[in-house]
Amino acid sequence: MGEPLSRQPELAPEARAFIEGLGAGKVDDELLWLEALTHGSTGSERDYQRLEFLGDRVLGLVIAEWLYEREDDSEGKLSQRLNALVSRQMCSKIARRIGLPQHIRLGAQARADGGTDSDNILGDVMEALLGAHFVEHGFDPTRALVRRLWDEEVSGSAGHRKHPKSALQEWAAGSGHKMPEYRVVERSGPDHAARFTVAVAVKGVGEIEAEGTSKAEAQRRAAAAFMERFG
Repeated sequence: MGEPLSRQPELAPEARAFIEGLGAGKVDDELLWLEALTHGSTGSERDYQRLEFLGDRVLGLVIAEWLYEREDDSEGKLSQRLNALVSRQMCSKIARRIGLPQHIRLGAQARADGGTDSDNILGDVMEALLGAHFVEHGFDPTRALVRRLWDEEVSGSAGHRKHPKSALQEWAAGSGHKMPEYRVVERSGPDHAARFTVAVAVKGVGEIEAEGTSKAEAQRRAAAAFMERFG
């Protein structure tokens, strides 16, 4: 007798219900959605990275079009809002709000390391879901889904405030100080759940440290904390 055929992984019923409950339409291609929910730590041949790549571009186009329709701001201000609305932090915020973490397929170690609460992973899988939706349903339905999920953020103040690093740089220049200097104090944790500690200093004023799940996030938090204390 030959070797038994290996079983194809299946999309869990609760994951199917979650996807369809978002108003994402009927799940026809289970393997596509399974791929979107699968992290590389599982050892699967297909994980979410390719769909994340696609979803990132789809999300950027949908938000850019939306802002162009809604707002009469300059290119610079539109770009500032766009960057905030498509950021990993924003995608992870949306992911948490819709209950995505419990449906992500992680390896045992990645799960033990807190992968289901990692901004990096949550943001990536959120984009992968949008990529899967685009593949299965096309652009117009995906635009409608993004507009539903991001409505609160686009209608709110996200991206209207100046980025903390820009605010700190302008404050330093306006106060006659040297430009802020950032340095990585520590990097800890595995690649899929990394933590960075970054310090920002302005000579003659002081230094502040902050943590984040990426170097950019830690820098942003450090700049915001610096402005809160010294600005």
